[in-house]
Amino acid sequence: MRESKRPKKRPRRDGPEKALPRQLDIAGALARAKRRDPKDNGRPLVWAFVTLLLLTLVGVLGFAAIYPTNKGPGAGKLAELTFAQETQGAALADAVCARELVQSCAMFKWYARLTGLRAGVGVHVLFDDMSPGEIALRLDRRGAHQKVTFPEGFTRFDMAKRLEEKRVTSSILFLKATEDGALLTELAIKGKSAEGYLFPATYEFVGNADPHEIVRKAKREFDRRWATLNERYGSEVLELQSSLNFGQAEIVTLASMVEKEARIDDERPLVASVFLNRLREPSFTPKLLQCDPTAAYGCLTMRGAIPSCAEFNGKVTAAMVHDSANPYSTYTHEGLPPGPIANPGYRSLDAVVSAPKSKYLYFVAKGDGRHTFSESYDAHNAAVRGGKKGR
Repeated sequence: MRESKRPKKRPRRDGPEKALPRQLDIAGALARAKRRDPKDNGRPLVWAFVTLLLLTLVGVLGFAAIYPTNKGPGAGKLAELTFAQETQGAALADAVCARELVQSCAMFKWYARLTGLRAGVGVHVLFDDMSPGEIALRLDRRGAHQKVTFPEGFTRFDMAKRLEEKRVTSSILFLKATEDGALLTELAIKGKSAEGYLFPATYEFVGNADPHEIVRKAKREFDRRWATLNERYGSEVLELQSSLNFGQAEIVTLASMVEKEARIDDERPLVASVFLNRLREPSFTPKLLQCDPTAAYGCLTMRGAIPSCAEFNGKVTAAMVHDSANPYSTYTHEGLPPGPIANPGYRSLDAVVSAPKSKYLYFVAKGDGRHTFSESYDAHNAAVRGGKKGR
């Protein structure tokens, strides 16, 4: 019996087309795509965002590291910024830009925003060659500390000049602080200025330091040294009080004169004894101490009010020492000058309170830093003829 042939089944058109080549299985590819995690589709965006963020961060860090070190546009001209209240942000940046202290105002504003730049109340001293980083630190009074040395015999005017040279503060602001009545009262200084009480030493100040704090610091050092002196020479200080009515102010004034006259330490007590003998000796009249540096200080602090000081350049002339319009002239006015003429060191203060009992009434410079001391006017004249300048 012959086996009948069955017709072959044709594949259904609506079924899965497994027989199609894999690379042409478009429908399957689409179906698999639909089954993927939808988060996968956002990964390129995430990576792009992360990359952008990293590039931005690198740029910001680079800006923060390099821009603050860029020097300013000027050659070191001083500028003062005054703020009545704590200032920051755009207002502070505008104030800095208005004084032309930075190369690019736009970049500095961005830097101020980035760092939270701020400035406290008061006057701030800046220089136009400073970098943005230096400006930021000084405005916050956190700048680098600077050591400043004030030698013995420096006047407050000398100190003011050095403070500005060291960029601690401006000379004008410091001088104003030394004359601030409220500050002088606070520090128990009875004179018209802090002259004489700003102890010569080496100090460390922050850049853009408050000049009032500088005065306070120097006066604290003076107080410390005075306490040591008073402890050591208590009876001598009392003797000066009883014999000449000398208090602290008079001792400091005379010490400042000794400081300006004596160059050799072992002569300081002898120079002090001459001035004290002139004040004590009844036969020595009038009581003229004849100290050239006192007249010079009058020219320094009262130039406009003293005719002979019009051409003063630091050198003392005969006209200056004999000008009665100069209240500091000890050639025309008896006794001590109105106040200290410099800031004496400890050795000069010591010399006044421990001056030896001598009979010297005169001294003349020999030209080598030393002096010849004489008891009589005739001996003094003979020394003057053989020397240069006498008292």
